[in-house]
Order: sequence, then C-alpha cells, then structure tokens
Amino acid sequence: MAPKPESQNLTSTTTSSAAEPSSPSSIDPLFHLLTLLPYSILRPPRLRLKLPSFTLPSSMTVFSLVLLTYFMVVSGIVYDVIVEPPGIGSTQDPYTGSVKPVVFLPGRVNGQYIIEGLSSGFMFVVGGVGIILMDLALEKNRAKSVKVSYATAGISSVVIAYVMSMLFLRIKIPGYLR
Repeated sequence: MAPKPESQNLTSTTTSSAAEPSSPSSIDPLFHLLTLLPYSILRPPRLRLKLPSFTLPSSMTVFSLVLLTYFMVVSGIVYDVIVEPPGIGSTQDPYTGSVKPVVFLPGRVNGQYIIEGLSSGFMFVVGGVGIILMDLALEKNRAKSVKVSYATAGISSVVIAYVMSMLFLRIKIPGYLR
C-alpha cells in the first residue's frame, strides 16, 4: 500500500480534532455554556496550603522497628493469629493425677503454643543482638575496654541463644541429634 501524502494527513487530523466535543474549537453551544457559565459567576478560592514536611526517623527508631518486626515474624505471630493456639498447654501427671503446665508442644514440629513461639523468638533476637555487639566491638574509634565489653557481651549472647535454642529443640523433638 502506498503511503499517503503529507497534506492528507494534516487535513485528517484537523477534522478529527474538531469533531471532539472536548476540544476548544468545538461548535457545541451546550459545551461552551457548561464550561464558561459557572466560572463567570463563581471564583475558585485562593488556598494557601503548605505541603506537610516529613522528617526522616532516626536510625535507632528504624533499627528498633526492624528488630521488633523480626521478633514478631520469627516468633510465629502470623501462625498464632491464624490458628489461635492456646497460650500454654497442660498435661496430667500419671502418678499423682495433678495437672502440670507445658510450655512446648512435644512431638509436633509444625505446631506451637504462644509462649513457645515467643521464647524461641526471643532467643533468636538475643543471638542477633549478640552478632551486632560483636560487630560494634570491631570499630577502631572505641576504647579498648568498651571493645572488650562489646565482644564479651556479644559472644555470650550468641552462645546463650544457641544453647537455649538447642535445648528448646530437644524438648520439642525428643531424641533429636543424639
């Protein structure tokens, strides 16, 4: 198909734009009446609105929110909201018949009590804070005593978190890693 000459393209675009009712060259009298009449009588108000100025939160605020979110996710808050498990379980002692509280749901890997999730999540957060403290101990601008304190607190936090998490896992799944 042969291309159209330029003059035909110009005339076709001008006639199509004139036919649109929203164009300024429209010959529709009702359109002109509706666009001009309200603005000849009414005047829009002069608003002096200021854009709200947002200040960025401090780095410690962001860190606290991220750490809190990490704790909630690792603790299984989503599972607790969906399944609605009891806060703590109970078992009956076979010898005395008394009811004893149970914190860990034994034998079920995919189930938990609320306290079990919170205590496990707390141990994960303690381990994460220990890693952060060990990183802070490597800064060159700190005094040696502060570096030693950070390193000691960080290493002990990581060790405590690991030992307690393994203890929780052995309570949860008897005979695991033995």
